[in-house]
Amino acid sequence: MHIFEYGQKEIDYLKRNDKKLGAAIDRIGMIKREVTPDPFTALVSSIVSQQISSKAADTVWNRLEVLLGTITPESIAQAEILEIQACGMSERKAGYIKGAAEAALSGQVDFTALHTLSDEEIIKKLSSLRGVGVWTAEMLLIFSLCRPDVVSFKDLAICRGMMNLYGIKELSKEKFERYKKRYSPYGSVASLYLWALSAE
Repeated sequence: MHIFEYGQKEIDYLKRNDKKLGAAIDRIGMIKREVTPDPFTALVSSIVSQQISSKAADTVWNRLEVLLGTITPESIAQAEILEIQACGMSERKAGYIKGAAEAALSGQVDFTALHTLSDEEIIKKLSSLRGVGVWTAEMLLIFSLCRPDVVSFKDLAICRGMMNLYGIKELSKEKFERYKKRYSPYGSVASLYLWALSAE
C-alpha cells in the first residue's frame, strides 16, 4: 500500500503557522491516506467517487475491478458502456470513464508525463476532459502525484473542516484563500487534517 508521505518538517511548519491546526494535529496524530501512484487509475477512481459516499465509491470500484481485471485505458476501451454503468454508476459517469480512456489511448492526455507538469497545467489539461473538473484534478494531484500544496475550495469536506476548526458559520473564498496561504507550501498535509476535522 502506498501512502501520502509527510513527516515532522511539515507538521512543525503547520503548527508554527496555525496554532488551531497545530492543536488538531497533536490531537489526531499521523494520518495514513492511501495513494494510487498510477495517474490514469487515480483519475478513474476520482470520477467514480464524484458526489457519492466513500463507501458507495468502494463498492462501485470493486465491481469495476471484477469487470475489467486491471483498470487501464485498454481494458476500459474494450468494455461496453452499459457494462461499466452496471457496476453502479450513471450512464453519464460511465461515459466520462470511457472518454478518459479514449484520451489516454489517443495521446490527448499523456498520463505518463503528467508528473512533469505544474499543478496548474495538470488541472487545465485534465479539466479539458468531459466530466473532469477542478476538484477531480485536484484530488489526482494529492492522491496520485502526491503534490505537496493542494487545498481544494471545491471540496465540501475541506470547507466544513475549516469551518469546524475555526468555529465559523460561513466560509468565503477570500477567507479560504487566507487560511490556504497559511498552510503553503504544505497545503496537502493540512487537507488531510481538514478532512478528518470535517467529520467531527
